[in-house]
Order: sequence, then structure tokens, then C-alpha cells
Amino acid sequence: MALTPDEFYQHALAATDSEQRLPLSRMTAWEISPFEQDGLRVSALRPPVLPEPPRHGEDPADCSICSDRDKGIWFNERWRLDRIPGVGVPLILMLYPREHYDLADLPDDMAAELGLLGTRIVRHIQAVPHISRAHMYRFGDGAAHLHLWFFARPEGQAQLYGSWLPVWDDLLPEYPAELADADAALVADALVESSGGARTPTV
Repeated sequence: MALTPDEFYQHALAATDSEQRLPLSRMTAWEISPFEQDGLRVSALRPPVLPEPPRHGEDPADCSICSDRDKGIWFNERWRLDRIPGVGVPLILMLYPREHYDLADLPDDMAAELGLLGTRIVRHIQAVPHISRAHMYRFGDGAAHLHLWFFARPEGQAQLYGSWLPVWDDLLPEYPAELADADAALVADALVESSGGARTPTV
């Protein structure tokens, strides 16, 4: 059985200094870290918050993702894909179920579709010229409606490898929107060809 919230906090607190700060993570020493260790400080460890605050869209009636169910660059009856604007890497796409599901309550048939769709989206992003790799992420603490991120890593940028890529994306200047739109269209067209669906909302 997992530690209770208080047990976990006390366990972590035992590793902190007098200001309740944990040591710098091993990742900050990696060659791909966007930060130099000198001058970095870890935030003070805060006690647990219980009950946890609700995520956006816990009530489907208030879910902005549901209200955008016909917004995107590719659709089928159950899924939609959209481009996230204002980012630093060449392309970030987001895949959503069109109905209100989180990952844990996704029906089995949609879970099977998700595996195939995710693989095809990665494949199509990596087919775009000057994109070396596509990374798929799922974070579920901000919104209750399932959303999967697809980050395109630019070719040759070895410093942007791996798990630091979302941080680098936040640091980089905004990528030209017209180029991102054109590359997103390539991915959407390839997805229509490989998986069906359409570039405009379906029923």
C-alpha cells in the first residue's frame, strides 16, 4: 500500500535542508539540462493539500475542451487532433477524445484506438522534414478531459533530447506560425490517409 499523504511528506522532508529544500535533481547535471546548477535552488517542500482541488472540467458542463469538440486539424467520430499555438519547438499537437473521458475511464475499444492513433501521429510527425523525433506525453493534473501532447524535436538539436524538451519549449522563442501550420497540415493529411477521418469535423 502506498504511503499516506502525511507519511509521504514526512519521508520527503527527511531529505531536505533547514529551509525544507530538497537537493538539486540528478537531471540538472545532465548535459541536456537547460539550466546550470550554480545558482539553482529547489523550491521549499510544501505540505500536502487535502482534499486536492478539482481539475478543470471535472464537471463536463464546465469543460472547455468539450466545448471545443469541433476545433482542430483532424477529426473522426471519436477523436480530434489540434495544433497548440505559441510554442518554441517546431510543432506541438494535442489529441483529445471528442466526448468527456479521462484516461482511466476510456472504454477499451477507444483505448485500443488510442494506441494506434498515437503511433501513427508520431510516425507522421517524424516524417516531416527536419523533425528528428516526436515525443508523446500525458499529464492529467490540470484538466479532467484526456489530452495527449505530441512534441516535435527539431533535427540536430541534441541539447533538446528527452524529458527536458517541454522545458526547452517554454524557453525557446516562438516558432514561426506559418511553418507550424504547414507542417501540422502535412500530419493531418497523412492521418486522413492512414486512419480515415477528415480535416473538418465529422458527426
